[in-house]
Amino acid sequence: MGFSFGTVALVIFIVALVFVFKTINVVPQQHAWVVERLGKYHATLAPGLNIVVPFIDRVAYKHSLKEIPLDVPPQVCITKDNTQLQVDGILYFQVTDAMRASYGASNYIQAITQLAQTTLRSVIGRMELDKTFEERDHINTTVVNAIDESAANWGVKVLRYEIKDLTPPAEILHSMQRQITAEREKRALIAASEGRRQEAINIATGEREASIARSEGEKQAAINRAQGEAAAIIALADASASALREVGEAIRSPGGIDAVNLRVAEHYVDAFGKLAKTNNSIIVPADLGDMSGLIASALTIVKSQKA
Repeated sequence: MGFSFGTVALVIFIVALVFVFKTINVVPQQHAWVVERLGKYHATLAPGLNIVVPFIDRVAYKHSLKEIPLDVPPQVCITKDNTQLQVDGILYFQVTDAMRASYGASNYIQAITQLAQTTLRSVIGRMELDKTFEERDHINTTVVNAIDESAANWGVKVLRYEIKDLTPPAEILHSMQRQITAEREKRALIAASEGRRQEAINIATGEREASIARSEGEKQAAINRAQGEAAAIIALADASASALREVGEAIRSPGGIDAVNLRVAEHYVDAFGKLAKTNNSIIVPADLGDMSGLIASALTIVKSQKA
């Protein structure tokens, strides 16, 4: 009898333990659990300690509320210019409504993946091949907006979509590489020609500036010479004027006229001696003792010699 009582007590303890485990549910942070009561949605358990009715309520779905990266399988898209392009991308989403995520779609991850692929094919189909490489941001934004509108019914928020790789066919890739090489060679030739052009401009500018500098130097030298000659003429004229003033002062001084007459007589004698050596005809006073006549004749001779 004691054995039976112990067995019953053990069974009761186990049942109580199971009841407790079924009653108390601890939801981790950034998670949401959907509880169904008798097969019908009842509540969404928030993170922390939650109590449910055992054997009546059950946790039907468990969702993570963290941002989830979803790798979208590569697919071949046809561009507007009928070129095949393999596109590989990754999608980031987050569950915002656990109830809708549980009952809005049978498999919201598969639905998001399929919608991302179809939207991507549609966007790529409206663009030419070259534009697909330039408009990645536009493609990403268009895919996110299209998916997010539909995913709202599934309790999912699409955060962003990123293209990982765009791979054109091998022949197109080789053609693009040749085009890039040709473009680089073209830029190199243009740069070289611009360098030669700038070099020629610099040489011409230098020669022009040197020519201007030389002409300015020659001009300044001519000005300096002219100024020097003018200064010399002015100095000579000033000296002559000063000498004449001094001679005039000397003549007006006592004995000055006698000195002048003597100087004129000396010039007369000198000039007369030089004329005697030539065939020139001259008129001399009849009376060489008449000094005044002699001086007058000497003055005439001196004037003729100066002329």
